[in-house]
Amino acid sequence: MIAGVSTEFIPPGPQSFETPPIFDGVEWFTKPVLVAALSVIVIVWFFWGASRKAAIVPSKLQFAGELGYNFVRNSIARDAIGSQDHMKYVPYLCGLFFFILLNNVAASIPLIQFPTFSHIGWAYVAAVMSWVIYNAVGIKKHGLGGYFKLQTMPAGVPGWLMPLMIPIEFISNILVRPISLSLRLFANMFAGHILLLVFVLGGEYMILHSGSVALGGVGILTLLMGIAIAGLELFVQCIQAYIFVVLTAQYIGSAIADEH
Repeated sequence: MIAGVSTEFIPPGPQSFETPPIFDGVEWFTKPVLVAALSVIVIVWFFWGASRKAAIVPSKLQFAGELGYNFVRNSIARDAIGSQDHMKYVPYLCGLFFFILLNNVAASIPLIQFPTFSHIGWAYVAAVMSWVIYNAVGIKKHGLGGYFKLQTMPAGVPGWLMPLMIPIEFISNILVRPISLSLRLFANMFAGHILLLVFVLGGEYMILHSGSVALGGVGILTLLMGIAIAGLELFVQCIQAYIFVVLTAQYIGSAIADEH
């Protein structure tokens, strides 16, 4: 042990997600804000560059842009909302998908290595935006009374069951959806990053500070497992962006549908 240097292992926890301001005196400008801002810049640059000089024979950038756009339009929006109404929602769903994706994948990028949505406030904002949009389009199409009737009174249910079904459906379709959307995204980003930190920091500690050959070997194995977990976390980061946007599209589809 080096004099004055502690070798005590400090396990990762919620404190690992505390991000000090990047610039002194600018308390709001933290790492998550920087990552979110960079992701917006990248998204705007990517799609502007992909569409700026569109050609019949696409460039590599145009091909990548069309591939990403068509994935959201065809595999998410059209399948969940329907071929007649999906196009008006594609810009929002496309922007939302790539924003969540880039902010999630940032946790796997060296020097950044922080998932923005591991701060639950960001997940809340994304979920509330989707909640406002799908409720607004439902109310616009059906009217306030008609929309709440469709969302709380399922077709084919006997009248004597309605006093039980109405509060259940209201809680499920109106109140719980934004909570489940935000908590699912937050929990996966938070837990995945914590798990990765446990393996990486634990393995590093056993190699450098255990003083035991056996524990050093375990530390090497732990680091190798950490690499495998990093690959799994990258998969989870991508799939959570997909799930969030698919559910948003499904909620929009159910809001504008004629029957619930």
